[in-house]
Amino acid sequence: MQTKSSVHLPAPAEVVDPLRLLTKRVIIAVGVLVLTALLVYLDRDGYTDNSDGSVDLLDAFYYTTVSLSTTGYGDITPTSDSARLVNIVLITPLRVLFLIVLIGTTLETLTTRSREQVRLNRWRKKLRDHTVVIGYGVKGRSAVATMLANGMATDTLVVVDPDPAAIAEANEQGLVAVMGDATRTEVLRRAGVPAASRIVITTARDDASVLATLTCRQLNQTANIVVSVREADNLALVRQGGANEVVTSSDAVGRILGLATVSPALGHVLEDLTTSGVGLEVAERLVSPREEGKQPRQVADLVVAVVRDGDELPFHSPAIGHLVRGDRLIVIRPSEEYPWARREDAHEPPPADEPEDPADRPPGGV
Repeated sequence: MQTKSSVHLPAPAEVVDPLRLLTKRVIIAVGVLVLTALLVYLDRDGYTDNSDGSVDLLDAFYYTTVSLSTTGYGDITPTSDSARLVNIVLITPLRVLFLIVLIGTTLETLTTRSREQVRLNRWRKKLRDHTVVIGYGVKGRSAVATMLANGMATDTLVVVDPDPAAIAEANEQGLVAVMGDATRTEVLRRAGVPAASRIVITTARDDASVLATLTCRQLNQTANIVVSVREADNLALVRQGGANEVVTSSDAVGRILGLATVSPALGHVLEDLTTSGVGLEVAERLVSPREEGKQPRQVADLVVAVVRDGDELPFHSPAIGHLVRGDRLIVIRPSEEYPWARREDAHEPPPADEPEDPADRPPGGV
């Protein structure tokens, strides 16, 4: 049975519980009713009941009910000047307030669906150059967390998953989510795949990853597609389907496990590098103006590779020579900023107190 495709937007920043809102309005309506009935009862001598001539508490509530609801049977009427003045000055405004509360509740119920459609249409109009994450399991959540930790905005991410629980979790994180089978063209179109600039595929099965890759590439010829597969045997097949980058999860995990067994310290370092927010991190950044003309080893961060004109050059490559404007550095750096390893903007001059000579850096500097 196929899961019906649907787009789920995250809740607005300020959302009111419908039940709470309805309860509040009911309390207001009851309060208006009781207040009006008490006003009538206190001035009961100014009213006439056609049945017995007198007005008691029950008659006051009866009159108030038919009056506020604009039914107006006419069997109880104000006869004195004071009673008529109270009707003009107090009861009529309370009647208007009562109707506003009732009509507001009705309109709120009727327009909720319309507002959601307006939000959806507005989201679709702004959907350009975004990132689509297919599969919000363990790998998908980790990929999203890493992208968010590296400065990607939540409104530029769209999650696709067939599991309602995963969709709800994505919405709680402030992400737009599309529920459905990612191997279906209709679902991918709803996620805006044709207009996406990046696509991450982390489905639980390799056959689904292959089919999702083929479908995504058919819908978008230019997007950068990164795919996770469990088995290395499927790597070539996914690349043939249009993936730009393929990560073999089983081989990667197995290698880390093996290295951690041989050297626990090495395992800790590798785990640290793949964890955001603490210890060390792997990052890509643009070379800064003051780093131009230097060798990679003279940079504050530990440079492991240089991306120049689309080519990836390892740190020891003689082709690097000196860093030039436009180079992008793959670096290992502390997750926190330190004086000897500042995360300066590539277009801004560094702080004056940053050491110029690597030999002047404090112990521990890279």
